[in-house]
Amino acid sequence: MALEVIGSGFGRTGTKSLKAALERLGYGRCHHMHEIVVDPGQVVHWQRLAAGDPVDWEAVFDGYKSQVDWPGAHVWRELATAFPNAKVVHTVRPEEKWWVSFEKTIGKLMARYQDLPLPPHIRDILSAWNDLAGKVTFGGVLDDKEIGLAAYRRRTKEVQEALPADRVLVFDVAEGWEPLCDFLEVDVPDEPFPHHNLRADFWEALGGEPA
Repeated sequence: MALEVIGSGFGRTGTKSLKAALERLGYGRCHHMHEIVVDPGQVVHWQRLAAGDPVDWEAVFDGYKSQVDWPGAHVWRELATAFPNAKVVHTVRPEEKWWVSFEKTIGKLMARYQDLPLPPHIRDILSAWNDLAGKVTFGGVLDDKEIGLAAYRRRTKEVQEALPADRVLVFDVAEGWEPLCDFLEVDVPDEPFPHHNLRADFWEALGGEPA
């Protein structure tokens, strides 16, 4: 099964809402970091990538029609090449709101994950993420606002410059169904757009926010 939609946006840009929306539109299963949290067998793919070994993208995303969120978003270029017919949805949100959310979730987790009582596979995927997005995208600095925002802006610019305009949608989930459905050329559902992944949801999946 080939990916039909690729998500290139950073975590904390509404990726879980987009996952739910894509699945509602028929692009499920949709891969997200949550899929790795509940399926330890997926971690090895990302460990291989972090080690510099080749990976088979069709095997990584076997059974999935779409992908959003890290770690897949880190390899958006590779996925756009491996799945040339897939459309790319790049999620964004107001950058100050993104930074506040990132700092209080992913940034806080990565600063402390080695000392938290996490299941081994979650610790392993976080280590792989750190070698990929943490070091490559953020230069290993996850607690500096200006570095974080520079990386955030740079990713949007890179995606827009690398791919044809008709293949990319820069999308804020606050916009709702219409721009997403127009881009994917599907009907707009007669129901509210899903909104998920509040900060509490992030920590709940990891057993609770550390003090």
